Amino acid sequence: MVRVSEQYAGTDTGRQRRANEDALLARPPLFVVADGMGGARAGEVASRIAVESFRKGAETDAERDPGETLRRWIEQANARIHELSRRNADQAGMGTTLTALFVGPEEVTLAHVGDSRAYLLREGRLSRLTEDHSLVDELIRQGRITPEEAQEHPQRSVITRALGPEPEVRADVRVLQARAGDIYMLCSDGLTTMLEDRELERILTAHASLRAAGEALLEAANEAGGRDNITVILLRLEEAGSDAAASAGRLAALAPAGANGAAGRPGRLHPRAPMQSAGAHGGARRGRAARRLVPAAIVLLALIGILVAGGYLASQSVYFLGTNGRGLLTIYSGVPYSLPGGLDLYSKYYVSGVPASAIPPSRRARLLDNSWRSQEDVSALVREVELEVGGVR
Repeated sequence: MVRVSEQYAGTDTGRQRRANEDALLARPPLFVVADGMGGARAGEVASRIAVESFRKGAETDAERDPGETLRRWIEQANARIHELSRRNADQAGMGTTLTALFVGPEEVTLAHVGDSRAYLLREGRLSRLTEDHSLVDELIRQGRITPEEAQEHPQRSVITRALGPEPEVRADVRVLQARAGDIYMLCSDGLTTMLEDRELERILTAHASLRAAGEALLEAANEAGGRDNITVILLRLEEAGSDAAASAGRLAALAPAGANGAAGRPGRLHPRAPMQSAGAHGGARRGRAARRLVPAAIVLLALIGILVAGGYLASQSVYFLGTNGRGLLTIYSGVPYSLPGGLDLYSKYYVSGVPASAIPPSRRARLLDNSWRSQEDVSALVREVELEVGGVR
């Protein structure tokens, strides 16, 4: 039996788009990436509907048959998007890709529509698990063009299958045997149109932590041009018998409930060092001092464990606003602190196209106070800023 031992989820607007139409869900055992399409924000609406359909379904549906369950959620999302596009002229023709992954005790189930992708990194080798439902991929499969020619094909953005445009949609469903140590990646085409598979493999194998790998993938895609929104989800599997996750859950109950830090920049936590006895008068006193230090060291280790576990739990449910290295308004998941040794308790969740410098100073100070927020609240807040300050239409 396996379970998810580590995960990363991040999305970035890219360097040539002003709004992000990607959406994601990362709540073990369910992971989803959706890439919306359509003018006047319609793509953002479609991808959000798709992800919300999966989020709500996961809260209510049984998990007896993951393949059929994922297929049903896709059909329900497709019906909602299609009906909305028919009733609203501004959203006519909108749609979204969707790639979903469910981790079961023995198997991993994939459901896929469009040209977002799923990959598996096993024993250092990356393999692609999905086929793009796109015109250029159809031409490649027919032998009419080469993969190299597809990179610059004038119709490379044409999708042949998506949620929304038609009353019904057919999803590809695949089941794989789960194995401890496997790393799965879901991503939008904003990553794969910028980086070839061999570069994805190189970056994934070059980093020990998924957070570092995920951040490196987003950065590399932007460095390559960042022509589209970029979304990456990474997850690692481990044997279910490991006590690490269970211990983290027990310790996380002792984590603090809230905090504020410096505007726009995550803070740092420095656990207090244990008090030591000063001076020494003979071997007996030194012996007693040494015995007192042993429990103090245990307390320190327990404190660090609590902080790490609390940070892990918060990274799954708490969000705050800050800025990234380019000064753009950024949503972070987790808490705005780092432990000694450079262990961050947060990661990028969403990078907006709005520079913080474009926000009026009084409002900027309120936004970037590192207050903890829910995903829904922080996303709505950023979208409001994008519309008012960024001029996104």
